[in-house]
Amino acid sequence: MTRPADGAPRLSVVVPVLNEAESIGELIAEIDRALAPIFHHEVIVVDDGSTDDTLAVLRVLATRYATLRVMRHKSRAGQSAAVRSGVKVARADWIATLDGDGQNDPSDLPGLIMRAWNGADRPSLVGGVRIKRQDSTARRMAGRFANRVRNTILRDGCPDTGCGIKVFEREVFLDVASFGAMHRFLPALFQMRGRTCVYVPVNHRPRLRGRSKYGNLKRGLIGLVDLAGVYWLKRRTSVPAASWEEELPPVAAEQEEQRMNVRSFH
Repeated sequence: MTRPADGAPRLSVVVPVLNEAESIGELIAEIDRALAPIFHHEVIVVDDGSTDDTLAVLRVLATRYATLRVMRHKSRAGQSAAVRSGVKVARADWIATLDGDGQNDPSDLPGLIMRAWNGADRPSLVGGVRIKRQDSTARRMAGRFANRVRNTILRDGCPDTGCGIKVFEREVFLDVASFGAMHRFLPALFQMRGRTCVYVPVNHRPRLRGRSKYGNLKRGLIGLVDLAGVYWLKRRTSVPAASWEEELPPVAAEQEEQRMNVRSFH
């Protein structure tokens, strides 16, 4: 694990939100309780063009929590775009994400982080798997079907790619392809870069406030188009096994410089 610079957080938690004024306050408090006793962190909440009081609530919360940073999209750009905006300004080498609706449990974050940092297999991504998903029967069935189709085509081995709670390396995330629903294909995208992904069981809670932003039909149609695109990308991606800048020994470097100088006179 790369050690952060002095004063920099060890972890950046990115939370995309859209019209979550009723739930975001408790979520920020839960993240603080889960992480503050363990290590220095920051929380970046990206408001994806909310039309309720989400931004006003966040401004108040920022006066209470020194770890909280607030970003805002002027217009709705989607969850993946919000996550990417947060990751781009994050100051830590490792990122944690979770949904802003409160269904992901922040108390699961320490376990995912320790799995990422202490695993002998050195994973670049640790994804949560919702063992007891607290959603409607229709949503659970749609999720299982989507996971089965995606796994059959991409063979990413992820049992629950739609789970919002994940921990991953910032550098790798910024190196993968960016598109509208990339957050649902992160395991496959990381594997395309030759990185290891592992999955651990996490808690999932019922939504107590607000409402879902996606319908099953709309999500499914968009997902099919994105799945075809990711499959094409996987077929076209080739990553070298290793790459580095060659460093010459001091004597060899001096001889090479002299040779180049001689050549320049001819």
